[in-house]
Amino acid sequence: MQPDDNYLLYDGECPFCSNYVRMMQLRKAAGPIAILNMRDHPDLAARHRAQGYDLNQGMLLHLDGRDYWGADCIHRLALLSTGNDLFNRVNAAIFSSSCLSKALYPFMRTGRSLTLTLLGKKKML
Repeated sequence: MQPDDNYLLYDGECPFCSNYVRMMQLRKAAGPIAILNMRDHPDLAARHRAQGYDLNQGMLLHLDGRDYWGADCIHRLALLSTGNDLFNRVNAAIFSSSCLSKALYPFMRTGRSLTLTLLGKKKML
């Protein structure tokens, strides 16, 4: 991965995260965005942790040299979604609002943490 490449870094062990990135359809205008499981890219994950991002608490979108994490990541992804299907239209309708993204993201994060605990999945260090 080059520093100027666009990518989405997510937890592939999380069923919510995995389904979300699988269903997300991004506009081609955004350019290529690599979808990367942080567990398969430990060096990249470590680099972002060193920058202060807790990847156990949120996805990270690296787009055009900027990092968007957690609620900001979900908000940015909603702005980039195509709206071609029901999931992407609903996602865009909810998370294209920065305020709604920030209000709802803690609930999503809590659900993710609880699910990973119930599934016996370990957090990234």
